[in-house]
Amino acid sequence: MTVYGLHASHEQIPPADLLDAVVRAERAGFTAAMCSDHFSPWSVRQGESGFAWSWLGAALQATDQVPFGVVNAPGQRYHPAIVAQAIATLASMNPARFWAALGTGEASNEHITGAGWPRKDMRTARLRECVDVIRALLRGEEVSHDGLVSVDRARLWTLPSDVPPLLGAACSAATAAWCAEWADGLITVNAPRERLRAIAGAYRDSGGRGPLHLQVHLSWAPDEDEALALAHDQWRTNVHAPPVSWDLDSAALFDIVSEHVTPEQVARTVDVSSDLGRHTARLQEYADLGFDAVMLHHVGREQSAFIDAFGAEVLPQLDVTRPIPATAKEYRCV
Repeated sequence: MTVYGLHASHEQIPPADLLDAVVRAERAGFTAAMCSDHFSPWSVRQGESGFAWSWLGAALQATDQVPFGVVNAPGQRYHPAIVAQAIATLASMNPARFWAALGTGEASNEHITGAGWPRKDMRTARLRECVDVIRALLRGEEVSHDGLVSVDRARLWTLPSDVPPLLGAACSAATAAWCAEWADGLITVNAPRERLRAIAGAYRDSGGRGPLHLQVHLSWAPDEDEALALAHDQWRTNVHAPPVSWDLDSAALFDIVSEHVTPEQVARTVDVSSDLGRHTARLQEYADLGFDAVMLHHVGREQSAFIDAFGAEVLPQLDVTRPIPATAKEYRCV
């Protein structure tokens, strides 16, 4: 049994429209939701980038039961104490309905501080320090820390009754294995089956016991050519593997390096089909690989037709289960 949720793309859709989308998705049978925390979109064509944290407060209040998650990169654009405070407040107001996944981030979002963009090993070390700071603050401790991040006598005065889970964000087996040292679960993005199996296996083999989340990029339209054209227009800037995706620092640059990306190349990273049965089979494959939560990101800017079609024709064919409780007590943490 797998949780099937909606990924709300701030990079593509105005926040008020995204709010309508998650309300509609809950009514259609989606049992979870998540978003990423961006300052910049991936392409000028996408054209949006609302503030995730204020939107999450509204979305949690506008829906009834679905848990929400956010992917965040503490350490540069955000001080870890501020991330901890945001997590604590949302979890306090919405018990068992909020989780956060933490990653090392991308230059396109983080360069705005004017600080240099550290190399990957430094970003990884910085994230590990941030995780320890955030966890200590969520336990109610006063924290001082001197390292790649600095904290001076920070304490959270508003704490949730239950500490929400902190997941690790990983796109490689090596990072997944490292996340098993500290994370309450793992989130990754869709990739070829063998790569997903390797990422999930690395997390489990290294001792990770929390749930596995997968964000799936897909494109659906009643016509096959329309589905492919939509994916090519909105998501061709997202076919680039690291370090390109980490290190380019503007939507304009992503557009330049993606100028000659073909629709066929996009279809290798986005599940494109007009056939709802084919989408159903693909989503079942992800569940069969062991993912506990599959978060659907339709890469089009208009969400209503997708939500209605998948709610009526796809979700009823899958073993959709209740939301994963968003409290660390419900996870077997390492």
